[in-house]
Parts: sequence; C-alpha cells; structure tokens
Amino acid sequence: MTTTQNLVLDTNTVMALWHFDDPALRALAQAIEAGELVLYSRDDALEELRRVLGYGQFRIAIGDQQGLLERYRARTHPAPPPAAEPSPLPACRDRDDQKFLEIARDAGVSHLLTRDKLLLKLSRHHLLRNRFRILTPERFIADGLR
Repeated sequence: MTTTQNLVLDTNTVMALWHFDDPALRALAQAIEAGELVLYSRDDALEELRRVLGYGQFRIAIGDQQGLLERYRARTHPAPPPAAEPSPLPACRDRDDQKFLEIARDAGVSHLLTRDKLLLKLSRHHLLRNRFRILTPERFIADGLR
C-alpha cells in the first residue's frame, strides 16, 4: 500500500481487532499499526465501545477494558463537526449505527468497515456513491487494503 487512507471502524470491527485479535484481520491490524490507515471516531462511538467492553459476556476485566479503549482512542483522530448544512445520508434501520455513517461523511473517509448487515445493506445507496464505501473488513483486506 502506498498511500494513507482514512477509515471508520464500527464497534464490532474494533472488538474483532483489539479484543478478539481475529486472525482474519491481521493484515488490517498491521496496516493500522504501520500508520498506513488513519482511523476517525467521535465521542459517542467511543462511548458505545466503552459500554460494549463492559458487557458481561466478554468477561473483560475493568483494567483491560480501560486499556483497550485507550489503545483504540490513541489510534483515532476526532471526526470534524458536521458542516453547517451536512450532506444527506441514508437512514440506517438501526439508529445506533447512524453515527458511523455520520463520522464517515464528516471525516471524508474512503471506507466504513463493518460486519453489520444493516450498514452493509446501505453500501449501494445512491447518497453514498462517490463518497465512501461500506465494506466488511475481510473485503477491504481482499481488495488490497484499498
């Protein structure tokens, strides 16, 4: 990869990378660590991650939750605030995921990486054409991280 790309990761992708250390996503993790991919987020997405890290099903110790959140936060840039008249976005059926579309729009990223079916369903929406792509992290890797 020769150029830096800007991305948004949804919470499930962050968990797959930083908590589950998904072997299928190692190339993505390496590109992030190498600084080839720049990640954008905002406070409400980081708060969602904090809450998810606390779910009992994951059995993550409090100190480990804080450490994972801080490692991720250190790798993200804050998304700029929306324009005075932001361009329209399609509505995600899961309102909690709308923020990831907004972050992608406001930060001007090339890709939103997710495994969420409702977000992926929006990938061909006309309001997103020529703005950013919504892909699974696996597809992004298969496409050569571009």
